[in-house]
Amino acid sequence: MNMKLDEYDISILRLIQGDADASVDALAEKVHLSRNAVWRRVKLLRQAGVIRKSVSLVDAERVGCGLTAIVFIRTSHHEPDWLSAFDRAVRTLPNIVEALRMSGDLDYMLKVRVRDVKAYDAFYQRLIRLVPLADVSASFVMEAMKETTALPLDPV
Repeated sequence: MNMKLDEYDISILRLIQGDADASVDALAEKVHLSRNAVWRRVKLLRQAGVIRKSVSLVDAERVGCGLTAIVFIRTSHHEPDWLSAFDRAVRTLPNIVEALRMSGDLDYMLKVRVRDVKAYDAFYQRLIRLVPLADVSASFVMEAMKETTALPLDPV
């Protein structure tokens, strides 16, 4: 479903990207619409797939996933069976929080959250057992200068 977003929809989306727990009443007050109008808009945004789901953001450090590794992968395999195996591996390894197929020199980039370097090594060993890879290199994040789930929403 393709939905044309107006300024109210954009305002609602900006607000709920910052706080998915915001009440309909709080949203209505901030966007200057009635409670029912906001409720209907949110319902339509969900039905259209604009709002995919609501989640809670968990502090990685407090749950023992304080080290972020950016993993760069090159492969010499591009046949359907290998792609299926790689897709399965990515989806089954819970430490992978983001996986991207890339253009250019690298084939894939993974964002991996682990406790420490030892845990990264265990993750790496598990990954290479699941699927053959030509080259794997990782960089460890020293400081997250910006980390957000909010998408930029240009004004209408």
